[in-house]
Amino acid sequence: MKEEYDFSKGVRGKYVSLVPTLPNGNAYNKMNECSHSGEWEPESTRVRYNTHMGRSRYKIFESTHPHFVTCTVLHWIPIFTRTEITNIIYESLKYLQKTDNLKIYAYVILENHLHLIVSSDDLGKTMESFKKYTARCIIDLLRSKNVTTILDQLMFYKKAHKSDRTYQLWQEGIAQKLIQNEQMMIERISYIHNNPVKRGYIDDPIHWRYSRAKGIN
Repeated sequence: MKEEYDFSKGVRGKYVSLVPTLPNGNAYNKMNECSHSGEWEPESTRVRYNTHMGRSRYKIFESTHPHFVTCTVLHWIPIFTRTEITNIIYESLKYLQKTDNLKIYAYVILENHLHLIVSSDDLGKTMESFKKYTARCIIDLLRSKNVTTILDQLMFYKKAHKSDRTYQLWQEGIAQKLIQNEQMMIERISYIHNNPVKRGYIDDPIHWRYSRAKGIN
């Protein structure tokens, strides 16, 4: 029988319940400000979950348990190099903490992907919402700033079957792994926070700006 661990009080009392406050001090009230561009996401597919997901890209069988989750930008394009863009990630996470009971145990944002350990009332639905919102807002931002070098790549590498949109930001679905016990949780948190160190970006995890290592270690 699989061992289960009660994470309701976090890992040894140390889970992350909030992501860092944004400079304006108010993140989640912006959740609905992005335009719903018809050429990016048609009305018929907006805010629906698993109705067109034949390959079950967001299916999580134990959806209320903590999972190690990875979201990757299409073709590993380095998107998260601007504070404006990483703020969109934070805005979405903070909003989902309010609406979906999202709990964030650890996270790190790198230049073209992010790792999280998270749980919510329905994690598959939460992650699909996160990716839809962030993709829409980031693409809107890139268009408003006329960042054609990135937009051209998001158009070029877009999957052929996504004919309902001009750009694709994220690789399809999510990579996820159920956290089964406390030891696994500790190991994955360490992996997340040491990721920038292994890449040679910093010498100590607490120096990485887009992480919660300082608050955990």
